[in-house]
Amino acid sequence: MAVWRSQRYRQEGNQKGVDRATLEHAVAIGKAIIDVHPELPPIFTLRHLAYLSNVDYGLLRRIVSREEPDAYRVFTIGKAPTRKQIRPRYRTICAPEPGLLRVQRWLARRVLAFGRLHQASVAYAKGCSIYNAAAPHCGALWLLKLDIRNFFESISEVAVYRAFRDLGYQALPAFEMARVCTRVGYNSRRKQERRWQSRHPMKYSISSYRFPRLGHLPQGAPTSPMLSNLVASRLDDSLAEIADQYSMVYTRYADDLTFSTKNRAFNRAVASEVIGTIYEALARWGFSPNASKSSLASPGARRIVLGLLVDGDRPKLTREFKSRIRQHLHYLKHPAIGPVIHARKRGFASLAGLKNHVVGLIAFAKQIDGAYGARLEQEFAKVVWPI
Repeated sequence: MAVWRSQRYRQEGNQKGVDRATLEHAVAIGKAIIDVHPELPPIFTLRHLAYLSNVDYGLLRRIVSREEPDAYRVFTIGKAPTRKQIRPRYRTICAPEPGLLRVQRWLARRVLAFGRLHQASVAYAKGCSIYNAAAPHCGALWLLKLDIRNFFESISEVAVYRAFRDLGYQALPAFEMARVCTRVGYNSRRKQERRWQSRHPMKYSISSYRFPRLGHLPQGAPTSPMLSNLVASRLDDSLAEIADQYSMVYTRYADDLTFSTKNRAFNRAVASEVIGTIYEALARWGFSPNASKSSLASPGARRIVLGLLVDGDRPKLTREFKSRIRQHLHYLKHPAIGPVIHARKRGFASLAGLKNHVVGLIAFAKQIDGAYGARLEQEFAKVVWPI
């Protein structure tokens, strides 16, 4: 798509006989948006968004009005087990239906990709990787890791609205895009809290847009990762200030918060103080910690960030990871076991699921250690798949 230019827009408007005052108002709106980023596309109305994204306007209007039956296919996938796990854990995924998926993909590619991210945010953006997320903590003496509970579901459509406003969009289109990118979901006990009840702070009042409950970012929508970064930038500001105050390094990979320091004067008492201050910042920005996932690694202990060992000068694969992938390859190549039996014993629903899982592990290994990853690829090529 061509970059929007006010002169060309004004010229085309004059040729079509658009009222001068209306045209100049639209030009002013467009300029305010491209002042934020020159590649951002001005979006003047919901109908304009429908045209730009090639999506039916009626569908978007029903979604924004919350009249459309749930436009997401909801299902669960198993989470990776933990050592303390007693019951299976699941993650709820909300996959948008085709029309909604199309407009969300357009917004992710043409709008959200140009938002300003905090330098501590190391996920869901170009150039970000788990390696880059772990590298700043290499060689640290103390490592503090915390987790945000229900990260996406904690971000309301009000916060999403503000993110679109920060990108320069007018109040009504920002509100409509926020509705397009959020889902109301079930009326759970948590969603009955006051912060999830609509108070209609909008400048514009459209009766069909009045809905008593606020939506949240659905995990599974292509817009949710980028929007979560934009919304969490204010939290990142607060946490970065805390890190600076205690001479620590801070990074955030989605809902995983990591703090580290090489300061020898740091101790458990200071760490307790830091954790309390972080919890206060989370609450201030509408988030809550998952205390069961908080951990503190002291000097001499193994220090792992996002599955990578950071005890040395660069991130490395852990022994556990190498052992796991070695077991997969051993059983897959074993003449008495092979892919079919191995998939059944490991609980995979299909051979394709097992194959994709192992391919993903090898790809991850290759990102961290190219030579080791290449050897794994050679071994994987020896597997005889019955499909």
